[in-house]
Amino acid sequence: MKTTFIGAGSMAEAMISGAISSGALAASDIYATNKANKDRLQKLKTIYNIHTGYGMESMLSDSKIIVLAMKPKDAKEAMEQVKAYLPPSSLIITLMAGVTIDFIEREVGRPCAVVRSMPNTSAAVGKSATAIAVNDHVTEQQKMAALALFSSIGLTKVVKEEQLDAVTGLSGSGPAYIYYVAEAMEQAAEAIGLEKETAKPLIIQTLLGAAEMLSATDGKAEQLRKGVTSPGGTTEAGIRILESKGVKQALVDCIIEATAQSKRLGLPYQNPVNH
Repeated sequence: MKTTFIGAGSMAEAMISGAISSGALAASDIYATNKANKDRLQKLKTIYNIHTGYGMESMLSDSKIIVLAMKPKDAKEAMEQVKAYLPPSSLIITLMAGVTIDFIEREVGRPCAVVRSMPNTSAAVGKSATAIAVNDHVTEQQKMAALALFSSIGLTKVVKEEQLDAVTGLSGSGPAYIYYVAEAMEQAAEAIGLEKETAKPLIIQTLLGAAEMLSATDGKAEQLRKGVTSPGGTTEAGIRILESKGVKQALVDCIIEATAQSKRLGLPYQNPVNH
């Protein structure tokens, strides 16, 4: 199934790597192009043995899936360049934050199958939490192809398009929140006298273990937290500080604001007739 990536950054590479490793796509069926970075294309060609180039007509000819992986600010310019060469029955997948399905349909200028997605950077290690939304022109076969592609880089959920801003705030930006917590743990480890080479693997395993516990049990995070918080113990002492500093509410506010920012970023791509 010929699949063309327009844009060849880190997310495109993660998807290419995952799709080849899982067998979702054959390397010989993958084509990639970008705005002007020939060295980047050569690197991808060398590592993954895919096709690369700049002839848009040949890149898109007979493509069953076209993945729009450029930056959102380049969306309109890119659509102007590609719309004349889009095969009528192809599936368009967009990875661009804030860029609506309606915008893609208007730019193409005819009915077309579109999947809007929100992966996160953990796709690079096959652990993305991805949400996708589809329009009415996407066939069941195309939907299954999109799910197979995204499942090759992690977990995938189908949501309504209006929920994608919330997904962006929660899991799209989510890895950064966890890294922020890890930063604090590293700083604390230094303050309490642990060397970096000792602390880092302990922090990593703690985060991995907590995630695995959340995955393996039916209980809520609150129940798991209470289960390790003995009265008068060390965990209770630490949690008391987090509560006094309003850390939980700060994280809630963080996700709400990230969601609001996703909505603001999407405003330029909304149909002025409807908004």
